[in-house]
Amino acid sequence: PIVMTVANRAIGSPINIWNDHSDALSQRDSGWLQLFAETNQEALDLHIQAFRLAEELSLPVMVCMDGFILTHAYERVDMPTQAQVDAYLPTYEPRQVLDPADPVSIGAMVGPEAFMEVRYLAHAKQLQALERIPAFAAEFRQIFGRDSGGLTHTYRTEDAETIIVAMGSVLGTIKDVVDEMREEGHRIGVLGITLFRPFPIARVREGLQGAKRVVVLEKSMAIGLGGILSTNVRMALSGLHLHGYTVIAGLGGRAITKKSLHGLFRQAEQDALEPLTFLDLDWNIVNKQLEREKAHRRSGPVAEN
Repeated sequence: PIVMTVANRAIGSPINIWNDHSDALSQRDSGWLQLFAETNQEALDLHIQAFRLAEELSLPVMVCMDGFILTHAYERVDMPTQAQVDAYLPTYEPRQVLDPADPVSIGAMVGPEAFMEVRYLAHAKQLQALERIPAFAAEFRQIFGRDSGGLTHTYRTEDAETIIVAMGSVLGTIKDVVDEMREEGHRIGVLGITLFRPFPIARVREGLQGAKRVVVLEKSMAIGLGGILSTNVRMALSGLHLHGYTVIAGLGGRAITKKSLHGLFRQAEQDALEPLTFLDLDWNIVNKQLEREKAHRRSGPVAEN
């Protein structure tokens, strides 16, 4: 399911809220910019920044937030004043308008003689966002008085040997576990990724290069491959000699508990994780079904079992 936000500045800056990482990441190559919110406050703040970004680059922006965990939760937020928003957002000047007195037809068809150039321009404009977003986040901080947005953010990574990489609301739970493990002497930290498209390769590499191992915890999965976020992180780590692990967790909104994370991170510190790990997967159910299929060939859905 998808929750849609209608942009009140209308044409030119559509903004979506997706309530599942798998939904959002399936659109990673569509040309949309993708921002992931950790909290409801950040979701609110990112919407304001997304208007600025979309209109500056003339590209659509997704503000992605976790369904049920954020969309159906009550959380105290700081609501900005209209004056603050007006000071941050420039006057809206649409390039195209719907005018019954001056009707036009706009086609989306691009032939092979220009398609490659059009796609490259979309790529080039996305790369411009890597410079615009930090600047817009800094200006947001000056006007609204709080940090929000940006490319990535780190938490207790200064001397960390193990760094957990994640996006979205699960970062809050991970930070709580990191605090508890820090009190026990574990050198562990967190790298949260706010911008997924375009992917901030240089910033991610900078944030991880001092670690001995990296654990990418993601709430999505590429069937037949494994991690989606981790594939992008791996590009940033090219040439760095450290242990890397992908952990799939929380699919379909399943809870990711502190207890499970404690055990997972301790395994990672001992380099005892499999390269691809499924957190809290019921192996009894999975193996039972695989054995059934091996014994009896039968076409049809497996969910009925």
